[in-house]
Amino acid sequence: MKIKTTEKYKAVVIELKGNVMGGDDTKDFNDLLHKLIDEGKTTIVVDLGDVKFMNSSGLGMLIGGLTTVKKANGYYKLANITEKIESLLIITKLITIFENYDSVDAALESVAK
Repeated sequence: MKIKTTEKYKAVVIELKGNVMGGDDTKDFNDLLHKLIDEGKTTIVVDLGDVKFMNSSGLGMLIGGLTTVKKANGYYKLANITEKIESLLIITKLITIFENYDSVDAALESVAK
């Protein structure tokens, strides 16, 4: 998994690419979130448009991210979820705990309101 961050409209967009399988990637993702929160950046959009595959450990990583950002009174949104990832979220009923949007811009607009 590759992680790329960009800042847009006072929010941080974290793009995930490849296979989200947990393991060392979870630590990298968690460390990144804690660093951003320490810098006062608590509006996070996770762009999943380029994720090819996600297993249960990858889902756990997303849930951990949500918990971390919520504890910091921040916003944590998912964007560009592929059909495959969406069906995984529906099957596990996690679709109800994540705010997800069709695009990064739509996720950012939801925070601005």
